[in-house]
Amino acid sequence: MSTVKVLPLLEPEAVAPCCPPLTERPLTAEEAERTALMFKALGDPVRLRLFSAVASHAGGEACVCDISDVGVSQPTVSHHLKKLREAGLLSSERRGTWVYYRVEPAVLAAMGALLTRAATT
Repeated sequence: MSTVKVLPLLEPEAVAPCCPPLTERPLTAEEAERTALMFKALGDPVRLRLFSAVASHAGGEACVCDISDVGVSQPTVSHHLKKLREAGLLSSERRGTWVYYRVEPAVLAAMGALLTRAATT
């Protein structure tokens, strides 16, 4: 009889950008904090390259083994991917020995909407 207990995987809480277009109204303090976290994460060129590599990868997700050639060491790549996850820009899933990353479609839509002019009537 096996005594192996299967534990559920917990995803870290993502901080999804959720703000109206900047031209619609001033951001609240909470919205500004959340949005600043997102932009701060993307403000590093290596992180921006990693985010772009994941977002543009076929199938909408990328194995870390396919995107780690950004001119820095593997531990540094892991650090930057962690920062992108903490900012709510990436989600990840471990499959065997590899971790796969994906950009949630809602994140891209929210980022685009944030920088889009509000509709004029």
